[in-house]
Amino acid sequence: MGVAGKSAIVPPSQRRLVVGITGASGVIYGIRLLEALQQSGIESHLVLSRAAEMTIAYETQRSIKDVKALAHTVYPVADIGAAISSGSFQTLGMAIVPCSMKTLAEIATGVTTTLLSRAADVTLKERRRLVLVPRETPLHLGHLRNMTAVTEMGAIVAPPMPGFYAMPQTLDDLIDHTVGRVLDLFGLDSGLVKRWGGKPLK
Repeated sequence: MGVAGKSAIVPPSQRRLVVGITGASGVIYGIRLLEALQQSGIESHLVLSRAAEMTIAYETQRSIKDVKALAHTVYPVADIGAAISSGSFQTLGMAIVPCSMKTLAEIATGVTTTLLSRAADVTLKERRRLVLVPRETPLHLGHLRNMTAVTEMGAIVAPPMPGFYAMPQTLDDLIDHTVGRVLDLFGLDSGLVKRWGGKPLK
């Protein structure tokens, strides 16, 4: 509790979010998430898979350097000794946006081969919020079983589903809706979501 007449000090753990970006299609969601966190004053602790760097080049006009510049701290994917690999490094949790089926499988089985999946495993063991945004379709039974497994372990699986009730006009509108809903899951209101109020939005 804060001292009367003074603002309460916000613990660092309430101002940090670990962000993972994998090589699944839809890296723009992860990039937009980093931008939203930067604008909100939330520390983003980023780890990119090697495949993510390839997909960024394929799907966007951004350089890897520019994407990394959006984050507060960036960790090499092979750096298993990084701060985010330890539960003692306190955070709000972790969002993997987008989440590849390979990364999903590693998290579901606990076989963590990179810092990205290790950080997700740490998030689960510390009972922090882990949000996975899978970008794959159609799904076979193995994918669905892995989604069930991570859900049973405490993660939230949040595919990027557009909210057409918000009357999106551009691709950016669709992206922002998904990113805003991901941030909602951490109790962070980014202002990106046009919220349903029980009647058509104008």
